[in-house]
Amino acid sequence: MTIPEISPHVHTAIDAEGIATLTVRGAKAMNIIGSPAILAVTDALARLRDEPGLRVLVLRGQGDQAFIGGADIGEMAGLTPATAEAFITRLKDLCEAVRLFPVPVIARIAGWCLGGGLEVAMACDLRLASSDSQYGMPEVRVGIPSVIHAALMPRLIGPAAAAWMLLTGDTVDAATALAQGLVHRVCALDSLDAEVQRTARQLAGLGPRVLRQQKALLRDWERLPLDEAIARSVAEFASAYTTGEPQLHMQRFLDRKR
Repeated sequence: MTIPEISPHVHTAIDAEGIATLTVRGAKAMNIIGSPAILAVTDALARLRDEPGLRVLVLRGQGDQAFIGGADIGEMAGLTPATAEAFITRLKDLCEAVRLFPVPVIARIAGWCLGGGLEVAMACDLRLASSDSQYGMPEVRVGIPSVIHAALMPRLIGPAAAAWMLLTGDTVDAATALAQGLVHRVCALDSLDAEVQRTARQLAGLGPRVLRQQKALLRDWERLPLDEAIARSVAEFASAYTTGEPQLHMQRFLDRKR
């Protein structure tokens, strides 16, 4: 099912298994995003999150040259302190809409993934990439710091690797990104869509309530002290038994053992 489009900057569709695909249509082949695209994608995420039967979201860029090649330098060059704060808040809201989306979000990354695009990718739960993909946070090279969801980078790849990328603006290739933990899997470009679909179907085949529970716990664990995170998990474990999913899936497991 294709969801009616309200902007040329985004395309959304949901298949029969509850797997939604949101395609970012930025400027030119590099999928550069300015304010109109940022707002359109944020709005599309808000509409998708309430779709009945939604299990998984695949987030991708149009074409294979870039996931998102970064924020629009043409727009940023004319910002003032006041409009700069408004601009970066819009991008922050987009990344938060991804990070807090109620079901798992898979980033399908081909080609370049830079700056604001890498921040969007890091806000996703899983990152599957082509072997020719390239990653970087080049903001310092144009006179601005990397901010907002660049804060996730030290947690994902460690302080040393993050400091190098953020301070130098250097790019890394897919093999390095995989070794550092920036992406979860890498495959040839011609196999990427199949790998994304395999992973999405694997997730879609699990209980929808437990997936939402687990994602919510992951977000809680990012912000809570360890003791509180553990204690709050007890209630979520008990809550799972109100959904019927443990009873169903455990019985299926026991039936297979017979």
